[in-house]
Amino acid sequence: METRVSTIIPLERVGVLIGKEGSIKGKIEQAFRTRLLIQSETGLVEVVPKEDSEDPTTILRARDVVVAIARGFSPERAFTLVDDDIVLDIIDLRETFGRNERDIARLKGRVIGREGKIRRLIEEMTKAKVSVYGHTISMIGEYETVTDAREAIELLLKGKQHSTVYKLLRKMKSESKKRETLELWQKPPT
Repeated sequence: METRVSTIIPLERVGVLIGKEGSIKGKIEQAFRTRLLIQSETGLVEVVPKEDSEDPTTILRARDVVVAIARGFSPERAFTLVDDDIVLDIIDLRETFGRNERDIARLKGRVIGREGKIRRLIEEMTKAKVSVYGHTISMIGEYETVTDAREAIELLLKGKQHSTVYKLLRKMKSESKKRETLELWQKPPT
């Protein structure tokens, strides 16, 4: 029996997933030793392992790349998920705040900020990549950076002031630098 996973992506993102002359689709298939079966009319994408694929988790990782592209990330950013240390996290605003489009638009605006300033600030301070698309806010990065970005975004969604979130981000960045410095000192010399 063939294992397969599927997901539905927005129709306007199907072209991005396929890429020019199938280039993005081909890159995903090659990187993860899978096949992507894309139904352009419905947005259904099935990820199927190739016969010679040995690692069963590759179809799940390939699906994460597909989902990242579907959630508004560029293919280049989505492809960082090839690395096992990189994760994708998605906040679905409809699950928490309901389906009121005006509320969702207001919340997305709080996370994006004027001219994208807050989103950019979150990315710079946490090193996680953030995409606000449709009814979701998605993050890609190492587990710790995504956790930090999620914490900052959730505070914004709860209505905390931007200045409060900025202070938290500065504190997170300082702690991250301390951890990096400590790790450098603890590494054995080569």
